[in-house]
Amino acid sequence: MLDAETIMRATEDVLRRHGPSKATVVDVARALGVSHAAVYRHFPSKAALREAVTRRFVGRSLPALAAIAGDEALAPPERLRAWLSEMFASKRALASSDPELFATYRVLAEEHNAVASEHVAALLEQLESMVAAGFASGDFTGTDAAAAARTVFWASAAFHHPALAAEWSRREDAFADVCTLIVNGLR
Repeated sequence: MLDAETIMRATEDVLRRHGPSKATVVDVARALGVSHAAVYRHFPSKAALREAVTRRFVGRSLPALAAIAGDEALAPPERLRAWLSEMFASKRALASSDPELFATYRVLAEEHNAVASEHVAALLEQLESMVAAGFASGDFTGTDAAAAARTVFWASAAFHHPALAAEWSRREDAFADVCTLIVNGLR
């Protein structure tokens, strides 16, 4: 039975083979052995299909990060360090396990900036909750958790921004130092 999940998996395969500039809904339909109209019954346009696939891709790391952000058994500094470590590890894993598809998603995320913005907003929300917990516990100093979360996000961007993926392997040694600098800066 044709469903949205099956179509998105096939779209990933087509994008992997053809890249975002050449992949079409007809290619996806052909890979599934259905008409392009069958694909359009689930996704009203090529843009909607690409947006759904992009949202799915960028959202893959959110559940693990949310679990860490909500883990009150960890003190806020350790929780923040664990969250940053998971973010870096998950982004590296996505890039190294399927580099062709990761490169395609970088292009699609640029095309669908709203999806990327939603993803960043979700990450900032998690960061803000951890920073606010640190303020409440006295582990961190400050009063504006949202501003601090944005600062942490951008201070660590070298380890998670997709445009910098080619540099990640060269930055592994600096990651622990940056995490220490960020956590100490919040204290």
